Amino acid sequence: MIDLHTHSIFSDGELIPAELAQRAYAAGYKVLAITDHVDHSNIDFIIPRIIKVCSKITQDGKIKVLPGVEITHVAPAQIADIAEEARKLGAKIVIVHGETIVEPVPAGTNLAALKSSIDILAHPGLLTEEEARLAAEKGICLEITTRRGHSFSNGHVAQMARKFKADLILNNDAHSPADFAGSERATNIARGAGLTDDEISVMFENSRRMVKKLQL
Repeated sequence: MIDLHTHSIFSDGELIPAELAQRAYAAGYKVLAITDHVDHSNIDFIIPRIIKVCSKITQDGKIKVLPGVEITHVAPAQIADIAEEARKLGAKIVIVHGETIVEPVPAGTNLAALKSSIDILAHPGLLTEEEARLAAEKGICLEITTRRGHSFSNGHVAQMARKFKADLILNNDAHSPADFAGSERATNIARGAGLTDDEISVMFENSRRMVKKLQL
């Protein structure tokens, strides 16, 4: 299993990065990304520390850990610049906190994110046709999430991705040990979103492909 969207105490997660990685390993995960929430106030603080700890954890050899960020509640007009800054600072995975229906994310976030240099649009809520088409054109993965609340719109995201042939990726958006769903529960959540077993296999392969692209 691979989880490319998790949070440590550097934002709103419960665990320090080393324990987060150990809990993921114990739950059967082989690769994860630590993608703490950032805006302009903390991006230069978060990324160097996450890079350092991810390197140390990966050296241990049990689980590979990628340094990343989730750009969160940033004004749409500023998303492209902060995504570029994240890349320059060394983030391997750049996620944008999409327009989930359970939080007051600024309108226009999804579209601005998809016009930027990012890897994953997390829990994009009531994704529009324009947004789904753009995700497909740019090869940006749309997230199917196991996270409570954010998962309410999984079915809609799956439907739009299918219609426009956009890539899906499944993540836990883990904040605590209990959030690591594991293979069986993750698969069932994906089935609940209306995905076929073949589509689920492709979705899991998208995670492997993204990791391989980063030569891990």
